Formats: sequence, C-alpha cells, structure tokens
Amino acid sequence: MTDFKALFTCFADSGIDVIVIGGVAARAHGSARFTEDLDVVYLRTPENIRRMVRALDSHSPYLRGAPPGLPFRWDERTITRGLNFTLITDLGAIDLIGEVTGGGHYEDLIEHTVSAELFGHSYRCLDLDWLIRVKRAAGRPKDLEALAELEVIRDAKMPHPPTAGEFAK
Repeated sequence: MTDFKALFTCFADSGIDVIVIGGVAARAHGSARFTEDLDVVYLRTPENIRRMVRALDSHSPYLRGAPPGLPFRWDERTITRGLNFTLITDLGAIDLIGEVTGGGHYEDLIEHTVSAELFGHSYRCLDLDWLIRVKRAAGRPKDLEALAELEVIRDAKMPHPPTAGEFAK
C-alpha cells in the first residue's frame, strides 16, 4: 500500500519540483476512483534530479515489476540517461515521468496546472482539461474508464449559459 502522505512529505522536504498527474490528480479534482500509485512529472534539471535521487535513496527504490536481483542503480546518471521510471519503494509505488504522452515535459505542462493541497503540502496538479487530455492520449483501459467521470466533473464545474428565464432578468 502506498503511503501518499509520506511520499508527499519526502518530496516537499527535499524541494523536488513535480507536477502531480494520474489518479491522485484526478482525486484532487473530485474523482471517486481509487489509485494505488503516485504519478508525477518531474523537472529534469541536474539539481532537481540530484534532490530526487537523495530523497528516495533511503527508501529502497527498485523497478516495479522487475525480477528480484535485476541490477538497478538508483543514481543521477541512471535518471539522466533514462526518462520514465515505474518504481516501488518502501513508501509505496511511484511513477517518475520525464515526458508524459499527450502532454510533454514538465516545462510544457506547468502552464496547465492548478495548485492543490495534498496531504498537508501544496503541489501543482494538471488542470482538469489537461488531465483528460493525457489520459485520453495514454489510451490504456484504466485511463479510458476514468475519462467519463472526469468529463462529468469538468462539465459540472463549467459555467452554464443563462437559461431563457435568467436571461430575461
């Protein structure tokens, strides 16, 4: 089970720049769907990568789904040479995404975020329109299943045009 509060605290205490996407972002917008991992797009600067490596190093990061004993080195060189990492840690499952399908990199997404209070910390989350966009682009069954609910949430938040009665007032 992922300890979301501990992961968010770890990131906040380390000053790691991330944008929350996926199920946690959907929950922040009002989704009722449960998620088992934390998905974030991380800023790929040398300093942010260094902070991320240091922050997660003591939490035994390992490639999620990889066979035990497969050589994996959690360091700045690995992160710099890679892009997207699906990890299991002693705090739970986390997906560190350098580039998200349908959205791009951190710098491409930052203008499409909103601030959200998550587990006692302020974070940037994808706004609802862009969350819908990246879920649609991912095209996985679980993402497509989530779209209907996210679109209803978006439509409920949109201002409605005045009715005939309201217009006459």
